[in-house]
Amino acid sequence: MLDLHRLVLLRAVGLHGGITAAARELAYSHSAISQQLSLLEKEAGTPLLEKVGRSAQLTPAGLELVRNTEPILAALEHAEAELAASHDQPLGVVTLAVFPSIGRGVLPAALVALADAHPGLDVRVRVLDPEDAALRLVSRQVDAVVTDSYPGTQVAPTGGIHASVLGRDAVRGYLPAAHADADLERLRTLPWVMEPRASASTQWALRVCRELGFEPHVAHESSDVLFHLRMVEAGVAAAFLPDLVVRETGSRLAPSAQLPADQHRSILFLTRSGAQAHPALAVIERAIADAFAESVSRAD
Repeated sequence: MLDLHRLVLLRAVGLHGGITAAARELAYSHSAISQQLSLLEKEAGTPLLEKVGRSAQLTPAGLELVRNTEPILAALEHAEAELAASHDQPLGVVTLAVFPSIGRGVLPAALVALADAHPGLDVRVRVLDPEDAALRLVSRQVDAVVTDSYPGTQVAPTGGIHASVLGRDAVRGYLPAAHADADLERLRTLPWVMEPRASASTQWALRVCRELGFEPHVAHESSDVLFHLRMVEAGVAAAFLPDLVVRETGSRLAPSAQLPADQHRSILFLTRSGAQAHPALAVIERAIADAFAESVSRAD
């Protein structure tokens, strides 16, 4: 009989890229995970990990075992959701990961509404980059994630995720005031500020620029989108900025007529598959969606 806890540890090694990284994320010692996985290999009767350089990766048998573990975990999530539904009110601790701009601009209002309507619910917030948040969700380190998704980009690094749309947020291009009328040739030479290159927002932004016929000169990188806005205001860089960020600052920046005005990102609520009907998660999702809609209506 295969031990479920050991299966979860094997899955974590695959997600995090090795035993050392999995141990760090799960607050285990390296030796504790190694011992548990050695026992799992004995139970399975086949090698599940193989050495690659100084790390370890899953063998084909290990990968197949993890794939078969996903529906088991989803069934457990579903069972927990049904059990929670037997209570009169959502109860307990829920850890929620959010990206910074929605954490600042929307979440406080949602938390006030939740405290009034569901006093037995204890929502604990972690402000994380979207990529890190999704990984922590599938690793069971957080219970739900509010993230964003840009057209043509991947929502999460793995399966086992249920996503629902909370709303859409326009993303517009902004140029330094001195270059507000820049033509295509000038757009090629302007310095831009974007998030790190591997991020979904930057991959999307690069594609938008290329479709317009130019390769942007990305001179500055930062995960802090407020920094992007301040760089545009200072006249030292161009940027793509979500409406949510511009609204929260009260900035008077005007979007560029040279850049597309019909682009949007989706604001998503992520849970592990099977957990989406959990009463606590359902009321949190609704409260955040309502707070986001209210922020948009105030701007209109």
